[in-house]
Amino acid sequence: MSSSLVLADKVPPALAEKLANDYQLCFYTQSSPEEIQAISEQTEIIVASGESTVNAEMISRFPNLKLIAVFGVGYDGIDVATAISKNIQVTNTPDILTDDVADLGFALLLNASRRINAAQRFIEQGHWASGSFPLASKVTGKRLGIVGYGRIGQAIAKRARGFSMSVACFSRHPVSEQDVKWYGDLTELAHQSDILVVCVSANPETRGLINKQVLTALGPQGILINISRGSVVDEVALVDAITHGDIGGAGLDVFAAEPSVPEALLNRPEVVLTPHIASGTHETRADMAKLVTDNITAFLNGQPLLTPVTPKA
Repeated sequence: MSSSLVLADKVPPALAEKLANDYQLCFYTQSSPEEIQAISEQTEIIVASGESTVNAEMISRFPNLKLIAVFGVGYDGIDVATAISKNIQVTNTPDILTDDVADLGFALLLNASRRINAAQRFIEQGHWASGSFPLASKVTGKRLGIVGYGRIGQAIAKRARGFSMSVACFSRHPVSEQDVKWYGDLTELAHQSDILVVCVSANPETRGLINKQVLTALGPQGILINISRGSVVDEVALVDAITHGDIGGAGLDVFAAEPSVPEALLNRPEVVLTPHIASGTHETRADMAKLVTDNITAFLNGQPLLTPVTPKA
């Protein structure tokens, strides 16, 4: 067992405490170059969060590094190509998050459509005595477009069926489900959707995927939901579309420069904002932590990793 383990960024305290039982922990962002150098030779494992950056420079500081275990499903901040080239294995925590992320995505969809947050502010600010809250949009029977039809996209579709919504999607490959219409053209999907939910993986190919053209196609009654990564949406174009009424609303859990959120999106009745909390339940975070430690245990015992990240073709 390696005596040192590096935490690339913040991880839940319970996970850090569990790891501290077996390792000398080094908090990378809080350590000096001298402190990192002192444990570099004896470090085989880095634990990172889904928002961590583990780039080639960081990897090069640990010559005996063998495993990067990511607490999260997203790993766009991890230089997987460099890791693989150095025979360093990478794991993440997929599947466990699926239901929570889909639940929040649908909650944002309902909230943005029915303007629940705005209705609460309407009461709190004392406006109800002066008249009724403005009408909002129905959800049942609407046309739902899903960008990225992986585990989370499919879970969103499952929830949508309970609301009698028609479901279509945009993905790299056609889908075989008879009740899901596949589009190879994202702009056309947006044009044919009342609500567009973004749950595609973040990578260089998907950066800025939701651009001005897509938002214009979604239209002044359309609603955008983003539970993916902030980088997938052109945030400048989104702010412009919201402020000029080119789309009808948005529900956003992720942003381009977290924790910074564009001021123009704040306190708007048609916009619902959450601080990147899609997997933020007690149950799921505990399961994610267990999967991280289970992957580490498998690695140390020379067993196959439970959830290895493989390079994309």
